[in-house]
Amino acid sequence: MPDSPSIVPEEDLVAAIEAVEAKLAEAKASITKRFIGQEQVVDLTLSALLCGGHGLLIGLPGLGKTRLVETLSTVMGLSGNRIQFTPDLMPADILGSEVLETGASGNRAFRFLEGPIFCQLLMADEINRASPRTQSALLQAMQEQKVTVAGEDRSLGQPFHVLATQNPIEQEGTYPLPEAQLDRFLVQIDVDYPDRDTERAILTATTGAVEEEAHAVFTADELIHAQALLRRMPVGESVVEQILDLVRACRPEDPSASQRVRDTVNWGPGPRAAQALMMTVRARAMLQGRLAPSTEDVIAMARPVLQHRMGLNFSARARGDSLPSLIAEIASAVTRTEAAA
Repeated sequence: MPDSPSIVPEEDLVAAIEAVEAKLAEAKASITKRFIGQEQVVDLTLSALLCGGHGLLIGLPGLGKTRLVETLSTVMGLSGNRIQFTPDLMPADILGSEVLETGASGNRAFRFLEGPIFCQLLMADEINRASPRTQSALLQAMQEQKVTVAGEDRSLGQPFHVLATQNPIEQEGTYPLPEAQLDRFLVQIDVDYPDRDTERAILTATTGAVEEEAHAVFTADELIHAQALLRRMPVGESVVEQILDLVRACRPEDPSASQRVRDTVNWGPGPRAAQALMMTVRARAMLQGRLAPSTEDVIAMARPVLQHRMGLNFSARARGDSLPSLIAEIASAVTRTEAAA
């Protein structure tokens, strides 16, 4: 196991971060052999893992979301499980349950059978197809990395991450995730159709006799090491101020919010959004081989961090407004204000 980042001397911090950045470059190269062309999706998913958080992947069936998660599990050295969420799925199907066993001597005792959540990387496929009761079974796990079954707390894998998927089109028979659970996802990752050249490369790579195989680059301990190093990455005061300005400008009741936000947004992001931005801008810098984040990273991470933490009011939805365009507009206004100051 690598040395704890808490005892890495300050003068060795740069070398330690650069070593992690080199391994991340190797990990990305291995992932993109199997998940071709979607560099932004790969970066956002890796950012979620580097920050110790969870990701919500939204895209149509057949765009490679399952393939991406399986490849990540291999490359990052994490034990992974997959749960197909359906309307009849019960919390015990996720968490596990106690069963009464009779031993050879006739003695009876309860034994806990672990559910698929006891892993390091859980894929929750089509999470919005399960009932709210089942969805809530993930709440404690995602926040506290433990579950309580039969009155006993049971720790999950270390590290523990959830990558959930949703189909944005087919909504019949689904249960939209409540705001409290959406807020537990560090980022929302939109998986779109590939462009023509990428789709050609996918055809060539996946329909032949041999497919590229991913290989392990990290171990679980090395990922924990990288997560701790990320928290020691310096963040400039200008970046901190821009994060605060951006998040507060998205809240309709805040004095700094524009009239457009007040007329459009029903509720805005809470402090967890600012925390998420603070972490993800560091992750983006690390993935790009830089030693500190910039204000450009704040703009780049605004949409994936904020769009699932905001809601449009009825009038805005009736007009056909969209959160991505609104967030881009707010981020541009904040940037212009920062530049003028």
